[in-house]
Amino acid sequence: MKAHDGMYIGGEWRAAAGGDTIAVVNPADEQVIGHVPAGTAEDVDAAVRAARTAFPAWAATPPAERAAKLAALRDVLAARKDEIAETVTAELGAPLKFSQTVHAGVPVLVAGSYAELAATHPFEEKIGNSTVYSEPVGVVGAITPWNYPLHQIVAKVAPALAAGCTVVLKPAEDTPLTAQLFAEAVDEAGIPAGVFNLVTGVGAVAGQALAEHADVDLVSFTGSTAVGRQIGATAGAAVKRVALELGGKSANVILPSADLAKAVNVGVANVMGNSGQTCSAWTRMLVHTSQYDEAVELAAAAAAKYGDRIGPLVNAKQQARVRGYIEKGVEQGARLVAGGAEPPREQGYYVQPTVFADVTPDMAIAQEEIFGPVVSIIRYEDEDDAVRIANGTVYGLAGAVWAGDEEEAVAFARRMDTGQVDINGGRFNPLAPFGGYKQSGVGRELGPHGLAEYLQTKSLQF
Repeated sequence: MKAHDGMYIGGEWRAAAGGDTIAVVNPADEQVIGHVPAGTAEDVDAAVRAARTAFPAWAATPPAERAAKLAALRDVLAARKDEIAETVTAELGAPLKFSQTVHAGVPVLVAGSYAELAATHPFEEKIGNSTVYSEPVGVVGAITPWNYPLHQIVAKVAPALAAGCTVVLKPAEDTPLTAQLFAEAVDEAGIPAGVFNLVTGVGAVAGQALAEHADVDLVSFTGSTAVGRQIGATAGAAVKRVALELGGKSANVILPSADLAKAVNVGVANVMGNSGQTCSAWTRMLVHTSQYDEAVELAAAAAAKYGDRIGPLVNAKQQARVRGYIEKGVEQGARLVAGGAEPPREQGYYVQPTVFADVTPDMAIAQEEIFGPVVSIIRYEDEDDAVRIANGTVYGLAGAVWAGDEEEAVAFARRMDTGQVDINGGRFNPLAPFGGYKQSGVGRELGPHGLAEYLQTKSLQF
């Protein structure tokens, strides 16, 4: 697609307030593929004013009509899936097949789920002698990351619109072209002017201005825990609501009764997807000591198959960060059994699929979010030891448990301090709540729980 040189504000593409631009780089070949405006606080203010102006009418729109607009948006996204996938591949570097099925495909499911929820959610209920109304929070500032550029946009914007909120989106500066495509889809779907607005720019300028804006009622942010803390502090000072989906260091716990080969192979695949740039990736593989050596061999063999199947990391900074963690793992005594820190190609921000054995729970690669294709295999002695290790980080976003008996797996999962657990490779559910415990965030996305983030309650007593 050709990049827009303006902002989508109030239902039209407007010239940016400043003249600075951001270069969009293809991480596979390091070539510039376009430029977008670097938004300023003035651009953010214009977008927020447009959202505030549009809010009363959109909030008063019957839920069935909002549902119809979301269904139209879903249909536009479905019709433009190929263009979306090609754009994501160009600016993120994901293999085209992965972009088609995940980056372009999943957002269609999510948008459709909110079209249905907008039509069926009980926005009014009777509780004793009270009538309780669920009303939209107001103007939402949505700040989204680069790793799943369209999915993260839809996971915030769709429930906000279903609830009756209006939105100002500030997407990641690495993947703004996908956000512009989404704005085009909103326009094509006939969503009223000002209900959705887009400001491209860097986080320290446009993102901060959006988070601090006095007329934004809720900030929904996905990104690092460090930035999430800053946004939370800013919102707290203004007594403003936040939804924060932050970092993760998820455990993949393989109990002795599990199908070891399947658990290891699926576990490695989970980390290699999107080149490891997934906050919920199962980056810590916990294996009983009696099966440890076999698991290490299986994981090394599985990782070797991904050598030419994964894309690059998003930029040079991210490549250097991941390589640094691999080097740190070796320095701290972990055993490298696949991959390594040396780039596999001369051009592009690639990192080798990497597996570490002999990882102890206190190592940096077992405690800190790497955000790359790196698996750390940790041994445990018994179930209590496995629980201690699984819960032994500041994060609690996701995880997995494998066992021969489903009840055994569920019992273990209930002991994990994490927001979502896949049992024996359970498949993705776009209606299940997604979000974390501890420093992995506040609030939930997807399904009815995601819709609830954008609603506030009012009770009338009779």
